[in-house]
Amino acid sequence: MPQKVIIDTDPGIDDSLAIMLALSMPEEIEVAGITIAAGNAPVEMGYGNALKVLKFMDRLDVPVFMGADRPLKRDFVNALDTHGADGLGESFLPEVSEEEYERQEMNAVQFMQETLQREAVSVIALGPLTNLAMLIEKDPCAFGSIREIVSMGGSFRSHGNCSPVAEYNYWCDPDAAAIVYREMDRIGKMIHMVGLDVTRRIVLTPDLLDYMKRLDPRTGDFTQKITKFYFDFHWEWEHLIGCVINDPLAVAYFARRDLCRGFESYVQIETQGISIGQTVVDSMHFYRHTPNAVVLTEVDTMRFFRTFFTCLLQMEEEPDLLADLCR
Repeated sequence: MPQKVIIDTDPGIDDSLAIMLALSMPEEIEVAGITIAAGNAPVEMGYGNALKVLKFMDRLDVPVFMGADRPLKRDFVNALDTHGADGLGESFLPEVSEEEYERQEMNAVQFMQETLQREAVSVIALGPLTNLAMLIEKDPCAFGSIREIVSMGGSFRSHGNCSPVAEYNYWCDPDAAAIVYREMDRIGKMIHMVGLDVTRRIVLTPDLLDYMKRLDPRTGDFTQKITKFYFDFHWEWEHLIGCVINDPLAVAYFARRDLCRGFESYVQIETQGISIGQTVVDSMHFYRHTPNAVVLTEVDTMRFFRTFFTCLLQMEEEPDLLADLCR
């Protein structure tokens, strides 16, 4: 029986790959809707990118809802320097027309609220947590009925990706992240923090991409179109041959929990100063607080790529050369 989820996101290159992966796991994940927040791209651009991905996947039946167009308090800083001028690797794919997809009337927070008032669903959060923080402010009972939250964000021992200590999603809207983590503490639940400690291990290399194109030219070509800019960015800034695809790990972990390991801890988000957006992980239990997060620290990279390839490419058997290419 698949688990019903809302994907809260800011597409984004790796966000788009994560949406593709989630839609390729129908026995494990049922996507009830996609909610968009400003983050990697402005909210209108992210909304359009989500539709482009759904069209490629032949899944324009999935509803998409526009959400927050700015962080709660701080000025909005996008990540188009990382994701390209169109937010999708400068692939400049054609926009989905109004004839192909009718825009939803309700916004992201309204959709979350109405859905959660009917049933308990989970949330896979791939961007800033602005929409979830706004849901808490509007209807804390609805937020409290979320079955589980898996969030790609934060870091424990890894360095940041937009400051020495901060990961972009939480740095973009630290106040929203702080509200969500505090609320998880208040209601006695734990958010699953899929942070840079594990996502930095998920590197799509040129060899892996070439192999994907051999196995499935259509999906491989689409992936190459949206990741070429990402490859160039990672080489320029990190001298990495390949690109880190953070968000698909959050989807894979949601469906297959044994892909990652970590520990329970109390986590706070810094909202001011030089460390804005930092996830302060109380691993030594100084505060004596009940844990509000599962902080992931280890990932089976090989098993992730087995999942990524077999699901995304709809393969019955594991690709033969994958083990060699992941070494």
